[in-house]
Amino acid sequence: MTTRGTRYWDSGAIPLIAPEMLGDIIAEIADLSIVVSEKGKILSVLVNPTQDRFRSLESLEGQDINAALTEESVRKFEVRFKEYLEGEYESRPIELNHQDSSGRWSFPIRYTLHRIGPDGAILMLGRDLRPIAEMQQELVRAQLALEQDFELQRESDTRFRVVMESTTEAFVFVSMATGRITDANSVAAGLLGKQKDDLTSTPFSSEFEMVKRGDLLETLNTQAITERSGPVTAKLNRNGATVKIMPTLFRAGGERLLLCRIDPDEGVAAQADALGRNLDALYMQGPDAIVFAAEDGTILSANEGFLDLINAAHDINVKGRNLADYFLRGSVDLKVQTENASRTGRMRLYPTKISGDYGSPRPVEIAITALDANDKRIFGFLMRDASRIEQVRPVGGTPVTDDNVRSVMELVGNATLKEIVAETTNVVERMCIETAVELTMNNRVAAAEMLGLSRQSLYVKLRKYGLLSRSANDD
Repeated sequence: MTTRGTRYWDSGAIPLIAPEMLGDIIAEIADLSIVVSEKGKILSVLVNPTQDRFRSLESLEGQDINAALTEESVRKFEVRFKEYLEGEYESRPIELNHQDSSGRWSFPIRYTLHRIGPDGAILMLGRDLRPIAEMQQELVRAQLALEQDFELQRESDTRFRVVMESTTEAFVFVSMATGRITDANSVAAGLLGKQKDDLTSTPFSSEFEMVKRGDLLETLNTQAITERSGPVTAKLNRNGATVKIMPTLFRAGGERLLLCRIDPDEGVAAQADALGRNLDALYMQGPDAIVFAAEDGTILSANEGFLDLINAAHDINVKGRNLADYFLRGSVDLKVQTENASRTGRMRLYPTKISGDYGSPRPVEIAITALDANDKRIFGFLMRDASRIEQVRPVGGTPVTDDNVRSVMELVGNATLKEIVAETTNVVERMCIETAVELTMNNRVAAAEMLGLSRQSLYVKLRKYGLLSRSANDD
């Protein structure tokens, strides 16, 4: 506006500007300006005075603009330039990569296209994108650095976990601020009688008998900072066993932590270690099959004897499967054994047959024991191959005596063959029912499943053979 309130430029018209001044203005407002013809020939190159590195493009005046572009930008420019000449997307900018005449270096420029005269000349006003590209590269490098740091941290954490789990000593990390366990290895979890996940975030003092949190932590802290530090003696809350705690105080992430190495008493530890080695050797090298399973029958571990019994290649093939899958009578056998073991604590000499995925059924005699492990009930199965015993054992559960043969022979001549067969069938049926009831410890539901009968049908047959009152008296 002028002092009289009138517009200096009327109807958007710009007053005439001297050519030498117009060139300076264009050079100042853009980092790089190129005037091209409609055929893509470079008519003029204007370089911002502060951008000396673009001076090499001035030598390209009179040449095709493709000579100043990288290979991937040529196609992009041809498509966008054609659209602009046809009147499409006039205001949309285009990003191109330039290169010098030798092709040794390139730089990105964002251009806007403008017509500047009736002769078809087109002005390309460009802004240098290198600061943005450099910033993007910095961000990429920062991201890569973060990822490398994360990988290094994960690698260090993995090494730390491997070392913690490979050592035979019990280690626990305790926060001095809260007195709670921040980390522990499996040896420490087994020594304290808890699962590793359950041990984390629990008060360290609660694992020992009649020890206050402040007293124990203060004692460990005092012992850790003395020149000649020694162990702190304490008793485990789980079983009263005496242990020695060796503390080491350090700081990490602005927090003071205690690394506590827990060693059992030497005499008790030696005895426990010897017993553990002997039990482990018996489990791994024993001739009988040993299986530990959960209450639902899921196999937790199995020794080589069991793998030989079912012809399995590796224990990974059986872990997680249900033990009932290997019994001849399936869940019936498993239910009878676990229920009786839960009631009395153990069950001796349960005969059945067992088979793997590819082998034929083999007779076995099983002894089962109920165990309490970390507030959970598990069962230990000791299986002995009874194939040789089965070969010398008389066929049938009840021996055939002379009285039995004589009673059947007396029917000949006094009864028809049909009646003799019916009477013999009754005798065999009664023997089978008595055997099933005896094997299931008078569990009639399990006995009915074992015989393939309904519970009502079993009661009818018990009443028929006079076994109902007998089984009730056994109860």
